[in-house]
Amino acid sequence: MRYRDAGVDIDAAIRAKARIKRLARQTFNPRVLREVGAFGGFFALGGLPRDAVLVASVDGVGTKLKIAFALGRHSTIGADLVHHCVNDIAVHGATPLFFLDYLATGKLHPDVIAEVVKGMARACRAVGCALIGGETAEMPGFYPPGEYDLAGSIVGWVRRRQIVDGSRIRPGDVILGLPSLGLHTNGYSLARKVLLEQAGMKLADRVPELGQKLGDELLRPHRCYWPVLEPLLRKGWLKGLVHVTGGGLTDNPPRILPPGCTAEIRLGSWPVLPIFELIQRAGRVPERDCLRTFNMGIGMMLVVAGREAERVTALLKSKREKFWTIGHIVKGKPGVRYVQA
Repeated sequence: MRYRDAGVDIDAAIRAKARIKRLARQTFNPRVLREVGAFGGFFALGGLPRDAVLVASVDGVGTKLKIAFALGRHSTIGADLVHHCVNDIAVHGATPLFFLDYLATGKLHPDVIAEVVKGMARACRAVGCALIGGETAEMPGFYPPGEYDLAGSIVGWVRRRQIVDGSRIRPGDVILGLPSLGLHTNGYSLARKVLLEQAGMKLADRVPELGQKLGDELLRPHRCYWPVLEPLLRKGWLKGLVHVTGGGLTDNPPRILPPGCTAEIRLGSWPVLPIFELIQRAGRVPERDCLRTFNMGIGMMLVVAGREAERVTALLKSKREKFWTIGHIVKGKPGVRYVQA
């Protein structure tokens, strides 16, 4: 009896890791001190300011993976993971430094692994983040055939005095919304239940109101907001940022609101994407549940002082970035209050 007889193919793992090394190397910078493959990743912090604070986050892409499995398309799911993690530290003003991933599957397929990591490497390069290591585990009998799990961890840095944590938010501040591209990486369990099971739709179906096949819509990428946020953060114009992920528009803003502040959001002040209208209609999903589950077309919220709003919007316009004024901060307990526009 050999390890391969138990379902673990060491040779396949070696082939996969060789390809991962080549892809990861494309993200390296002078701070990376070792090749991928050691027991740990090495990253030098020399040159950062004395008051630098490390900001870390870990996340996954949820059941969006089920769509990738069904379509046999794995080239974008790795980028989704990186973008999600970059956004999570960007809301605190942190510049990405390095990223690590975890991929586990029942049977290793080096070509699939390479496609996933290729997407990660591409996303890391775009934001100057080094992919310095990770874990690729083959676990026979643990996952259904053809499936895998994926998670990632990111570390970035910010000067202590420039940390964005919402503590400076006050009543009267303005809330701006930046558009999402679709579901991003949350709400897929409800979307799949409604569209694929209840409504009986197929991923290959072309849906007129979406302008494309359902599968293409559900694999639309999780947007990375770092290129838009970085110049605003550098100028110190942002009091708070909200990455709209699990918990939707309702449960994410309270994570940064100080005592005495409520986010008053004006429904109808931005165009809701057709995919959310389709899910709500096909599943007769109550509006309250949609707002607590999906981003509804707003992937990032910016909280700015009223006196800074004009400068912030001017910069967004100069970058040809779409945005909407979707609400204000008012007096009240930390939470979200919805009003009609």
